Amino acid sequence: GHSSIRELLRMARRVASSEAPTILIQGESGTGKDLLARVIHYQSKRANSPLVELNCTAVPETLLESELFGHEQGAFTDAKKMKRGLFEIANKGTILLEEIGEIPQPIQVKLLKVLEDRRLRRVGGLKNIAIDVRVIATTNRDLIAETKAGNFRTDLFYRLNVITLLIPPLRERKGDILLLTKYFLNRYNHQFHRNIKSLSKEAEKLLINYNWPGNIRQLKNVLERIMILEDTEELLPDHLPYEIQSYTGDEAHAQAFIKLPHIGLKLGEVEKNLINQALDYTEGNQVQAAKLLGISRDALRRKMIKFKLI
Repeated sequence: GHSSIRELLRMARRVASSEAPTILIQGESGTGKDLLARVIHYQSKRANSPLVELNCTAVPETLLESELFGHEQGAFTDAKKMKRGLFEIANKGTILLEEIGEIPQPIQVKLLKVLEDRRLRRVGGLKNIAIDVRVIATTNRDLIAETKAGNFRTDLFYRLNVITLLIPPLRERKGDILLLTKYFLNRYNHQFHRNIKSLSKEAEKLLINYNWPGNIRQLKNVLERIMILEDTEELLPDHLPYEIQSYTGDEAHAQAFIKLPHIGLKLGEVEKNLINQALDYTEGNQVQAAKLLGISRDALRRKMIKFKLI
């Protein structure tokens, strides 16, 4: 597989040196959008000015406007004193708006106006304040679909969409998986005083095969957990979580995981064994265990009774 991290960093450098006032970064959750945004800021001419970050999902709608644009004293009940918003604080620098797709329509209108006029009014204020801020917006939604559905304003989308960077999910960047694994192992070896020097071929295969729904963040968490739990020099399949060891993608791979000994075995034993493994893995959570096994919770309970596991 090709490695696209290097390409992305190259693009980030090019984008950083451009004068584009807005940059949109699209990608699934956990793909490293914020990291890329920081790279862009610190490689740009604005590197010595503030980088201000806001996760749009973290602020309730009622407070979002004053968070972004500030408010004057007495603008609303709790506005005891004047407060500068993040756009003012980020002046001459960069503002990173994470998950821009989540902002409610009324704020979308105000944001568009600020981007167009390069000036803002604090909530409850009358004077226009000039600002010079580069906006980097990230989203894990498909904003084109969101505009078609009427959730996101088309005019704001076009305003943000001057330069768009698309970060593909980890499963489409097979070449990056081992690169990142080695990078994180190296980093965590220092942090946790471990000495994992290598990956077994089997472990490599499993990591590359897996579909990583949580992307880089998930890979990072998996490796961090191994570092905390295992004291080993070689990372083996057994060190990996069950969902990675057992991931098949499609049924064709499933055979590889259950080897039939030449003396044969009883199907019931295999079933009982798998149920035990699933329950072990989910720490006894039957709903999750049933999900892992691809059966309903009722079916799982019936089998548990049959095999005297209850």
